[in-house]
Amino acid sequence: MDLSRVDQELMSYLEKFPEINIWDDLPATRVLSLEIMRKRIAKLTPIHDVKSEDLVVPTKDGSAVKVRLYRPSKDFGVLPALLWLHGGGYCLGGVEHDDQIVGQIVQAVGCIVLSVDYRLAPEFPFPAALNDSYAALLWLFKNASKVGVDDKRIAIGGASAGGGLAAGLALAARDRGEVNLIFQLLFCPMIDDRNVTPSSFSITDTRVWNRDCNLRGWSAYLGEKQSNKPVSPYAAAARAESLESLPATYMAVGSEDLFVDENRIYAERLKEAGVTVDFSIIQGGFHGFEFIPQAQLSKETRHGYFSALKKALFK
Repeated sequence: MDLSRVDQELMSYLEKFPEINIWDDLPATRVLSLEIMRKRIAKLTPIHDVKSEDLVVPTKDGSAVKVRLYRPSKDFGVLPALLWLHGGGYCLGGVEHDDQIVGQIVQAVGCIVLSVDYRLAPEFPFPAALNDSYAALLWLFKNASKVGVDDKRIAIGGASAGGGLAAGLALAARDRGEVNLIFQLLFCPMIDDRNVTPSSFSITDTRVWNRDCNLRGWSAYLGEKQSNKPVSPYAAAARAESLESLPATYMAVGSEDLFVDENRIYAERLKEAGVTVDFSIIQGGFHGFEFIPQAQLSKETRHGYFSALKKALFK
């Protein structure tokens, strides 16, 4: 990463980021990341006009996935919905990590959001996360009238690994034909396991998601059993042969993110396939900068996501 190209205000935050090897003790890293997130959220202004409840959704393989349903506190009748998938390299994170960003989405957009606490790798490699996410999507669609959702206005979205999972889920939903999605909202999605683009080699800074993290994350997600099999496009959307008939897409990524090349290529391929795409490279942004609460560039980028989602859901 060329630090001279990082936004000056973001640089002041990056300088405070700890250098942590998340793979030394993954369970401990999960606990630590949750503690850090809770401390950050505690310093922010609480979101009072959004309510949530935790539910359990059964999956086809006989397990169950926890989901958190968010809605505006006031009753606005039937609303469109977003299925949200958190980030974390397929190995970290959970619904609680994304409470703040999901609350902001509900507040800014005025929609219902179902956030999925999908199973994590390496304990549960692909397709566990996809199965959990698809089960949650199908549950949302089938129970739309019960939870006040318009089943004709359902979008999916996520950040980083969550964005990659959303992209794979969009492909699965298209191919299975059970749920018609109208939009996908992709924050710097993790979509290509091959790691061969120039930008995939460019980030080695241990304060952010870097090449080593990405290689390990993909290895954990794809698992040892997948090593001798072709990688499914539902796991790595960049491998899909056809991107036709996918929902309209809004995608953005920082210029100093190792995913910038794979995201740009994916956006170009979506356009070539006839999909409506709004893609932006945010100059000066590193991976995950969107979640820094007070930085101006982060605020502007989040506003772009929220505005695009609102336009798609309420057009």
